[in-house]
Amino acid sequence: MEGRGIAYQTGAHQMKGLVAGVLAFLGLASAPEQTVHPPAPPKGIVVSVQSVADQKAVFATVESANVVPARARIGGTIAALGVRQGDHVEQGQPVASIGDAKLGLQVSSYGAQVQAAQAQLAQARVEFERAKKLIAAGAISQNAFDQARTAYNVAASNVKSISSQRAVVSQTQSEGQVLAPTSGRVITVPVTAGTVVMPGDIIATVAEQNFVLRLEIPERHARFLKVGDRVRLDGADIDLKGPRFGTIKLVYPQVENGHVVADATVEGIKDYFVGQRVRVWVSAGERKAMVVPSGYIVTRFGIDYARVWSARTGAMDVPVQLGQPYPTPAIPNGVEILSGLKAGDRLLKP
Repeated sequence: MEGRGIAYQTGAHQMKGLVAGVLAFLGLASAPEQTVHPPAPPKGIVVSVQSVADQKAVFATVESANVVPARARIGGTIAALGVRQGDHVEQGQPVASIGDAKLGLQVSSYGAQVQAAQAQLAQARVEFERAKKLIAAGAISQNAFDQARTAYNVAASNVKSISSQRAVVSQTQSEGQVLAPTSGRVITVPVTAGTVVMPGDIIATVAEQNFVLRLEIPERHARFLKVGDRVRLDGADIDLKGPRFGTIKLVYPQVENGHVVADATVEGIKDYFVGQRVRVWVSAGERKAMVVPSGYIVTRFGIDYARVWSARTGAMDVPVQLGQPYPTPAIPNGVEILSGLKAGDRLLKP
């Protein structure tokens, strides 16, 4: 029985070998097992949850950092007005000309006095030169010589005094030119040609070119506000392409009518109207959010989809719920995803 069992097993092995040989000859034998590698992920972006600023929309006005008045330095009547509202002026450019007839008369009067003083000086010089010759010859006393010298010195001082007074009046007359105190845009011109003005009256106000956004932020958000925070300005509000980003430069330490006032600098607003109201997004804390470029979202029949790729299922469109647009310097066309995606999802462009 034992020999018969061994012979049976030997025959079975031979039968298996024969069958395997026939299958190999017919090409039906199974190929050896190979290691299967997952396909390489295509190019796309990986969704991540990150801390973002909880932005709130507030209104701001375009204001000049400094509004400087151009004032009259003398009293008189405006003879000529060279600017009007909206004009651009450079520092030192004439804005208006103020004339005073009395100043012209005073200049003429002092001119005549200078001529009379110079004639007296010439006469005193002649007498002094004669006195020097006579004193050398011993023809006059020392007292007479001293009188002649004193008269000459007085005449010379008189000429200098009257000339200085005439220079003062001439300088006052030249100060009738009202000059622009800084370069910028003329905001107001409260006078016209022929207006009588006094020293110190405002002829025009000039706004410097370094415009800022003056924000009014509700006081409940004041504790989140600090210098250096980023602000976002929608470009459509001031006819610009794409959003603009700026920085808060100054926070005023006083609450006015329930609002905190702050100044922010944003590039691209220097050519617009002073006082123009725009909408600005400011930070009011932080929160977690998913932000992706809007180019990875497609809308079909009113439903938003994102194309998600995985090694198991490949690429498939997943419905998502969008939040508010959230552009950042890194993602100018960013949009917030509220639901439909999770951290680690790989998105492909549709």
